[in-house]
Amino acid sequence: MSTELLQQAAASNQWSAIAPELMVGCLALLLLILEITLPKRLYNVIPSISIAGLLGIVGAFVINYGTAPIGAVTFNGLIKHTGLGQFMRLFFLLAAVGVSILGAVALRRQKMPKVEFFAITLVVAGAMMLLSQVNHFVMLFVALETVTVGFYILVSYTRTNPLSLEAGLKYLIMGALSSGILLFGIVLLYGVAGNPAFVGHTADSMNFDALRAFLYANPNNLLASIGIVLVISGVAFKIGAVPFQIWIPDVYQGAPTPVTAFLAVGSKAAGFALLLILVSVFGGYEGLVVKVLSVMAMVTIIFGNIAALTQHNVKRLIGLSGVSHAGYLMIGVIAATQVSFAVGAICFYLFAYMLGSFAVFGVMTHVSGDDDADQDLDHYSDLAKTHPFLGAVLGVGLGSLAGIPPLAGFMGKLLVFMAAFEAGLYPLLGVAIIGVMLSIYYYFGWIKAAFFPQWRPPVFEGDDPIPEPPRQPVSMAAGVLLATVALASVFLGFYQGPIGAWLGLN
Repeated sequence: MSTELLQQAAASNQWSAIAPELMVGCLALLLLILEITLPKRLYNVIPSISIAGLLGIVGAFVINYGTAPIGAVTFNGLIKHTGLGQFMRLFFLLAAVGVSILGAVALRRQKMPKVEFFAITLVVAGAMMLLSQVNHFVMLFVALETVTVGFYILVSYTRTNPLSLEAGLKYLIMGALSSGILLFGIVLLYGVAGNPAFVGHTADSMNFDALRAFLYANPNNLLASIGIVLVISGVAFKIGAVPFQIWIPDVYQGAPTPVTAFLAVGSKAAGFALLLILVSVFGGYEGLVVKVLSVMAMVTIIFGNIAALTQHNVKRLIGLSGVSHAGYLMIGVIAATQVSFAVGAICFYLFAYMLGSFAVFGVMTHVSGDDDADQDLDHYSDLAKTHPFLGAVLGVGLGSLAGIPPLAGFMGKLLVFMAAFEAGLYPLLGVAIIGVMLSIYYYFGWIKAAFFPQWRPPVFEGDDPIPEPPRQPVSMAAGVLLATVALASVFLGFYQGPIGAWLGLN
C-alpha cells in the first residue's frame, strides 16, 4: 500500500510545471560554482551573468506564459497553479532583475562579497514564486521561511555598518515572532480540522482544499476562528500592516538600498499573494476575515501616512509610506471577497507600485554614498538641476506612488477604489481617500527638494564649505532600468489596455 502511495505521489510531481523556479535555483548554483572555479580577476562578470540569466528566464517565461497548467494541482497537493500565481511568478522574476541591477551598482562601492548577494537574491525570488502557488501549509511554511531567512542575510549584508547589523537583528527577532504566531495558528487549524468530533473532519487538514471544505462545514468554531486570526497576523508581518509594522522604519533604513527595494516590492507582493490565497481558503469565515482586515486596513492607512509626515530620512519615509500602501491593498483584498475584478486590480496596483518603487530606489542607489543608511532629503537638493535624468525619474516615481494622474500609480489606486466602491466598502474608501491626500504632503516635499532651489546658509571666509551630496554615475544597465520603469509608469497611466486585458480588468 505504501508503494502505491509513493507511486501516486511521484506521478503528481510535474517538474515541468515549476521549470522557472528550477531554472532560478540552477542559476543561483551556477553563480556559486563560478565563484569557486573562476579566478578572482573575473569575479566582476558574475553579476552580469546573473542579470543576463534572469533576463533569459523572463523571456522564456513570457514566451511560454499561456502554457501553464492553470487549475492543476501538482506535487501531491502542495502546489496549485492559478492565474494569480502565474502573474506573481513573472512579477517576482522582474523584481529580481531590478534588485540585481541595483545591487551591482550598490556593491561596486562596497568591500563586501558580491556573488553571494546575487545567489541569495535568486533563491529568495524562487521561494516567492513558489509561495504564490501554495496549496498546503507545509509548502507555505517552507517557502515563507526560505524567503525570510534569505532576507535575514540580505538586510544585514553590509556587516561593517552598525545600522545594517541592527536592522538584521530586529528583522530576525520580529520575523521569529511572526513565524511563531503563524505556526500557532496553523497548529490550531490542523488540530481542529482533524478532530473526529467535528462534522467534515479530515486527515489532510494541512491541505487547503480539505481545510476549506471543513471550515464551510463548521462556520462558528472558536478554535478555528482563533487559528485564522493568528495565521492572518503572521502574514500581516510580511506586508507591514499595523500592528506588525514596528520593524519597517529601522529595517528599511539599515538595509542596503537594493535590499530595501526587494523588501518593499517583493516581500509585500508575496504577502498579498499569500493573503489572497488564504482569504479564499477561509471563505467559510468570511465575516471574521473581513472584520479583521477592515480594522487593520484603516489603522494601517492612518498610521503609515501620519508617521511619514515628519520623516526626513528618505528610507524611513518610503518605508512608512509603504505601510499606507499595504492598507490600500488590504482594501482590495476585502473587496475581492465580493467583486471578481478586485484581484486584477490588486495585481495592477502591485505592478504599478513596483515600477514607482524601482524608479525611486534606483535614484536613491545613485544618490547615496558609502553609508546609504544616511539618506536625508537635503541630499536631493537641486537634483533635477545637477542630474536631470535622475531628477525626472525620481519625479515620475514619487508621483506614481502618490497617485498623481496620469501615472500608473493613480490608475492602480483608482481600480482598487472602484472595487471597494462596488463592494460597498464606503468607510474604508473614505479613510483611503484621506490617506492619499495626506501622502501628497510628504511625497511632494521630496519632489520640492529635488526640483526647487533650497535655501542654504551663507558660507563666510574661513568656514568649511557645505559638502555636496554624493552622486554615483549611472551605468548603462541602471540607466536602461530607470528609463524603462519611468516610461512604463507614464505609459500605463495613459493606456492600460494590454495589461488590463491580461488581468481581466476590461
